[in-house]
Amino acid sequence: MPEKTYREALREAMSEEMERDDSVVLMGEDIGVYGGTQLVTDGLLDRFGPNRVIDTPISEDGFTGTAVGMAMMGMRPIVEMMTMNFSFLAVDQIVNHAPKVRYFSGGQVEVPLVIRGPNGGGVQLSAQHTHSLESFYGQFPGLKVVAPVTPHDVKGMMLTAIRDPNPVVFLEAGALYGTKGEVPEGDYTVLFGKARIAREGDDVTLISYGRQVNLCLQVADKLNDEDDIKAEVIDLRSLRPFDEETIIESVKKTHRAVAVQEQWRYFGVASEVTAIIQDKAFDYLDAPVKRVSGAEVPGPYARNLELAAFPSEEQVAEAARQVLYLEVV
Repeated sequence: MPEKTYREALREAMSEEMERDDSVVLMGEDIGVYGGTQLVTDGLLDRFGPNRVIDTPISEDGFTGTAVGMAMMGMRPIVEMMTMNFSFLAVDQIVNHAPKVRYFSGGQVEVPLVIRGPNGGGVQLSAQHTHSLESFYGQFPGLKVVAPVTPHDVKGMMLTAIRDPNPVVFLEAGALYGTKGEVPEGDYTVLFGKARIAREGDDVTLISYGRQVNLCLQVADKLNDEDDIKAEVIDLRSLRPFDEETIIESVKKTHRAVAVQEQWRYFGVASEVTAIIQDKAFDYLDAPVKRVSGAEVPGPYARNLELAAFPSEEQVAEAARQVLYLEVV
């Protein structure tokens, strides 16, 4: 299979779907002439024209509300948030309208809308541009929330998102856009609600999503080389719907688990993972589930402080050794 960057795979998915379906349009700030701040939409204006690649005013609530209306009328808009932090300005549209229209109408009106953009930290964008919004948007029934980490999955899940009759919040880590991976040629999709076993192991389960999956894979290599610990790494990739079964089956095998998230510790995805394991696999646990999270501070700008604010290899490896009782808790 050819190798492509995360950015290229994302662009390819959108352009292929725009070729296939005339109802698919792109909307956002600087996505046309400028090609997007992350260059994800670069070249699409020349290819599809200004009626389908729409440069919007700086008004997230305005163009998101417009996209909701377009989706209700049968179009399939893809809204780019320059950063997902800016989606705060459109929260009423995203959580109070888009996910509820189908419910209010008894299934008669669908809202096939994708809201996508960079999420989380790691690229020195400071406190107002460094929120991890997966648990926030994961709160609301009617919204689907995904966070793919590989170029393979970002293309397949974007195709799934565009074709879904429900609104999808599509979270892309800014630090991943230049990463490379194999991407199949031709049409393929990755289903929502199914986690990926990124690495198999028998001793401890590391559970994460987004760019922290790569961190867990690095830790798995470290544990294998230094301690002969075989860590299983689970990439959740879909947060709503959520794959409980893959987590439970892995914990039944390893009997130990560490949940890793970039966002702050409290009220996060790792807390939900821990609760599910305690509820459905408690009798299989040989140690309490550990959580590794971001520090309880606004996202720092300085690179050294930003690195200190997010999970590190040392923190995840220490948590894995603790649940194996190889370090003092």
